[in-house]
Amino acid sequence: MYQVLSLLRDEGPMSRTELADRLDLSRPRLGVEIGRMTAAGKVRQTGPAPSHGGRRPALIELDPHIRFAAIDLGLTSIDVEITDGSLRPVASYSEPADAARGPRPMLTRVDEILASFKTDGVYERLSAIGIGMPARVRVHGGLPISPSLPVWDRYPLCESLGRQHGCPVAVDEGVRVMAIGERHAGVEGPVDNQLFVKIDTDIGCGIHVGGEVYRGPDGRAGDIGHIQVDPHGPVCSCGNTGCLAAVLSSLTAKDIARGAAEGDLTSINLIREGARRLGTVLAMLVNFLNPSMIVIGGGVAGLGTLMLAEIRGAVYRRSSPLATGNLPVVLSQLGPRAGVVGAAVLASEVAFGAPMVMQRPTPSGRSVPWNVDVVWGCADAVRS
Repeated sequence: MYQVLSLLRDEGPMSRTELADRLDLSRPRLGVEIGRMTAAGKVRQTGPAPSHGGRRPALIELDPHIRFAAIDLGLTSIDVEITDGSLRPVASYSEPADAARGPRPMLTRVDEILASFKTDGVYERLSAIGIGMPARVRVHGGLPISPSLPVWDRYPLCESLGRQHGCPVAVDEGVRVMAIGERHAGVEGPVDNQLFVKIDTDIGCGIHVGGEVYRGPDGRAGDIGHIQVDPHGPVCSCGNTGCLAAVLSSLTAKDIARGAAEGDLTSINLIREGARRLGTVLAMLVNFLNPSMIVIGGGVAGLGTLMLAEIRGAVYRRSSPLATGNLPVVLSQLGPRAGVVGAAVLASEVAFGAPMVMQRPTPSGRSVPWNVDVVWGCADAVRS
């Protein structure tokens, strides 16, 4: 079922013949699957395909009533988007926030925003919710793990939203969700081996290997902000000295960007030095992982070509020529929307039954996939 639904999501309505050919399924088996999905309210038969001679076949499309909530929780903002089954935005809303106040105030606002959308007729019910958040997420269980934001640590985020809205919930770390969004709808379309680097109030890297997100066994993969780049540098929030995140912290200051735009040499040199440090770290990753593309995103990506040129220079100088001969280093095309786009993809994956979505425990202690129709942490099944 997942293969059919994801193909319709990404490429739009198709005839049964097209679906069977693309997915290498027999017509009888496909017919059974379509019958199940129609009964579940996931697809429907619609008007005929364009004529190419002969009888025009009927098309299969995603049910137009499917709605996903895509939520990007940042350290200083809340972004919410409602999409249809093909991930086209139907409504959106953003506002400032303070994650340091804890999960309850932010989730209360999320509930209020979603309730407002429902009152306005944007959706009748949600098929799933996807969330990106400013904290590490435990791979087995989906719990946030956040030493820097202890009020979020192990908070039952999925259980809270799942109970409130009666649908499955998928959550991941913000930078990975942005990486998912960029790969789905970004610069060059799907790139199977890609690094997405977020430069903002925190520094992180989302890694795609072979088309799949690589999280590591404990969900810590991509934590490049705590690679030491200067043994005599400033003390980092983690307690170590000279971490990349601490060295680059000055780049997040608005006056640095303003000063660089006005030609201030001190600001320009700070940006160049920070970008070179980042490029040196990325060069190590290029030599180790040999990605096909590096995408730079996050708020500081707004510094633009000055920063990008320095990053590229460091990557190309310090990496193996064999690894960089065909390696583009580019700015995010989605910009600030990368998080909500990725969250919408997460929501669709859990709603459509993706086999790769993270495991989570039930009250009995047994691990089950996210795609099972049970809200994480709840005893009762909730149909999606």
